[in-house]
Amino acid sequence: MTTSLPPDFADWLRLREPADAAARSTELADAVRDRLPADRPLVVHDLGSGTGSMARWLAPRLPGPQHWVLHERDADLLALAGAGRLTAADGGPVTVTTRGSDITRLTAADLADAHLVTASALLDMLTAEEIDRMAAACAGHPTLFALTVLGRAEFTPPHPLDAELTAAFNAHQRRTVDGRVLLGPDAVDATVVAFARHGVEVAVRSTPWRLGPEQAALAAEWLAGWVDAAVEERPHLSGPAATYRKWRLDEAAAGRVEVVLHHADLLAG
Repeated sequence: MTTSLPPDFADWLRLREPADAAARSTELADAVRDRLPADRPLVVHDLGSGTGSMARWLAPRLPGPQHWVLHERDADLLALAGAGRLTAADGGPVTVTTRGSDITRLTAADLADAHLVTASALLDMLTAEEIDRMAAACAGHPTLFALTVLGRAEFTPPHPLDAELTAAFNAHQRRTVDGRVLLGPDAVDATVVAFARHGVEVAVRSTPWRLGPEQAALAAEWLAGWVDAAVEERPHLSGPAATYRKWRLDEAAAGRVEVVLHHADLLAG
């Protein structure tokens, strides 16, 4: 995966982390905990770790001691991820190793010591072939994938342009980048099918963001990027989208916009 990240991507990850934490499935996290060995230190491989938000959310829900291996291709994000201090649910120690990895090329050998594999907000940025490879690499381990977008956004108040912009954004999510055809909102179904080829069942849970007045800054940042992506995909929308975005941002600043952005968490194995 060779696409570069925008320079403010770490700021975006920090802004969204509380909403991610509120949305992730505690039910699947509890199911993971019940499947892990109790007689040895836990080894968790986190794929596409970003700044380490998945570890910060999940480590305090699992017993210690734990060792996390954070895989991330961006060196700056990896440095941020490795700098934090984590503690297990029982107060046990949590150690961290960082690896500069192209997670689309990981094999079963790279994950051989894992008791658990995790990822967050990742699958929709992959291709069908990459998800097939990832399923093959993870098939021998419990695997928790959090916060994959489903291509549905619900706005209060509604607007006549909502549906057209949603369709344009979803088309953008399925775009071709450097020869890679991204799955976008088709990623959940593709992942379930990919694991099924290895005889692995997948549990799926709804994990929406619910953005109200308390999350106005996140809603405004997400909305701006959402509209920009839709217009990039369908430039003829630029005029009405500019009016739409100004209205939505003004409403968000006044605390009058609520957004439900649908995601799913998956537990395989």
